[in-house]
Amino acid sequence: MTGPDLDLTCDAFLGGRLSLWQPSGGYRAGIDPVLLAASVPARCGQMVLDLGCGVGAAALCLAARVPGLRLTGVERQEAYATLARRNAADNQADLTVVEADLGALPADLRQQRFDHVIANPPYFRANAHTISPDDGRGQARGEDTPIADWIDVATRRLAPKGYLHMIHRASHVPDMLAACDGRLGSLELLPLAPRAGRVPHLVILRARKGGKAAFCLHSPVVLHSGDRHEIDGDSYAPDIAAVLRDAGVLSWADPQR
Repeated sequence: MTGPDLDLTCDAFLGGRLSLWQPSGGYRAGIDPVLLAASVPARCGQMVLDLGCGVGAAALCLAARVPGLRLTGVERQEAYATLARRNAADNQADLTVVEADLGALPADLRQQRFDHVIANPPYFRANAHTISPDDGRGQARGEDTPIADWIDVATRRLAPKGYLHMIHRASHVPDMLAACDGRLGSLELLPLAPRAGRVPHLVILRARKGGKAAFCLHSPVVLHSGDRHEIDGDSYAPDIAAVLRDAGVLSWADPQR
């Protein structure tokens, strides 16, 4: 996948508040980075680092909701990094994109500390899925950097009391929790279930550097209304529709808490 040969689409996110250029046939941002961005309690003036930022979907969704953030994205694939810069410029967002591998961040970035680190790592373990013929899609979807490395990099870049938010498959929860290993505390898991009564396939991890609160497993957030897909178009639950279309906040508060 190379820049000049890239076939692109320009897609609307957040009800048209945000437009993102992305490959038409490679890895494409869906709702996961939108949900990730909606889960972060960022405030104006804070610094945010997006690890593996792709075309910038999560960082730019967060910027659309919270003005005045100073954003940095790390992306190892040149074509996606280029698109992230283009998307930031088109959407007038303060996003600096660094083209680098997580294991080889430039020295100036290693000197910075961030209030928030966000990450949407590849979901599939290496050699456990069919290799995509598109190199960009294969690298984006296939995990070749262990979760422990993602969390180690995030921990090192966080300021004291800073937050990590990571969305991943529920099957990776043991790896995620083990990688926090006392360096990140106040751990919370927010399961994302496709429908009521269905097993959650995704989770969002929240962890705080220096946090001391007890572990909290939240009630699942249900993404779709009804117990099956019965109509054309989407069937998102009202609170999820507000996140996806109106840049709403994804609540971590259980009804009984």
